[in-house]
Amino acid sequence: MTTTDQQPWGRVDESGTVYVREGDGERAVGQYPDATPEEALAYFERKYVELNGQVTLLEQRARGGAPAADIAKTVKNLASSIATANAVGNLQALTDRLAALGGTVSELNEQQSQEAKAAAVAAVAERAAIVEEAERLAAEDPAKTQWKQTSAALDVLFTKWQAHQHDAPRIPKGEANELWKRFRAARTTIEQNRKAFFAELDSAHKDVRNRKQQLIEKAEALAPQGADGIPAYRTLLDEWKMAGRSGKKQDDAMWAKFKAAGDVLYSAKSEVDAVENEEFSGNLAQKLELLTEAEPLLAETDRTKARNALLSIQRRWDAIGKVPRDQVKVIEDRLRKVETAVRKLDDDHWKRNNPETKARAEGLAGQLNDAIAKLESALADAEASKDPARIQEAKESLETRKAWLKAIGQ
Repeated sequence: MTTTDQQPWGRVDESGTVYVREGDGERAVGQYPDATPEEALAYFERKYVELNGQVTLLEQRARGGAPAADIAKTVKNLASSIATANAVGNLQALTDRLAALGGTVSELNEQQSQEAKAAAVAAVAERAAIVEEAERLAAEDPAKTQWKQTSAALDVLFTKWQAHQHDAPRIPKGEANELWKRFRAARTTIEQNRKAFFAELDSAHKDVRNRKQQLIEKAEALAPQGADGIPAYRTLLDEWKMAGRSGKKQDDAMWAKFKAAGDVLYSAKSEVDAVENEEFSGNLAQKLELLTEAEPLLAETDRTKARNALLSIQRRWDAIGKVPRDQVKVIEDRLRKVETAVRKLDDDHWKRNNPETKARAEGLAGQLNDAIAKLESALADAEASKDPARIQEAKESLETRKAWLKAIGQ
């Protein structure tokens, strides 16, 4: 086998040894037994292609902003590999490209350092916002706090805190610790306020339950009084309304007992009412007959006749006695209407015959009669002149005076 210069970057000698050219010299990179020189060179050229691919990939990672430390480490490893690589190709070009990456790594390191600082500042601000929201919740008035919503909001904030610790960029340890102390203090304050609030609420509920239990016992003690115990029960009901609340479940159960005690009394009253209604139904029929007699007085104009008839009806009305309770207002309202109408007849009569009022009316009537006479004369003159405007004016004035005279009853 003769020495073969198959390509600019390598050759194969007679013994089958493959060399790579470096600068002014060459370096043996290995042998490829039982192969032609071209096949031997091709094998070691493929080794070069692999190295070239690794350098190209590293360049792409650097341009893509990969961590500078990772890039620097890979540059160092690749440079070492290329220096002794058993490959045929422009190894110096690969070395030069790696050297160029050194400057890129420096720039990338500076850029990423600035980005890391900015990201840390942003992360501190984000975590501080979580802390400030927790502190705002802690500053709420415990008496006005909606504890269900506040507890849920605190749980959400704690979940956000944990996620931020896990996913966000790392922040300086001192700031992280300080923020955690603030968050923990806010959470502790909220928990203490919540416990104190519900402890006080439980105490207040206990007092309410005790008061309502006493009211239940008093209400149940009224049962032997039957319907006569209702006024006292109503007083207890007013106290119940002022006693406050002790929790829905307890309140509902206690109210059921209190109401049951009242139902006993109202049931007894219903029985009494039923007996009375049966007893007084005859009285109702009699009073309805009196109303049939009284209501025509609504159209009566003779006050003396109306008053005498009403007095007779009222005496008989009172003598009849009670009617069923649910009919009292209905029939009393009908009789009141008749009484009002008769009383109005007397009032109207008094107004018309009041000496003082009558004297004023008569004086005014005289003046109006004089004015009417003059206006009638003026109307005759106007008609004689055949002046439409004068005739219209005289008629309107005359009609006005006559209307006034009629209004005072003259």
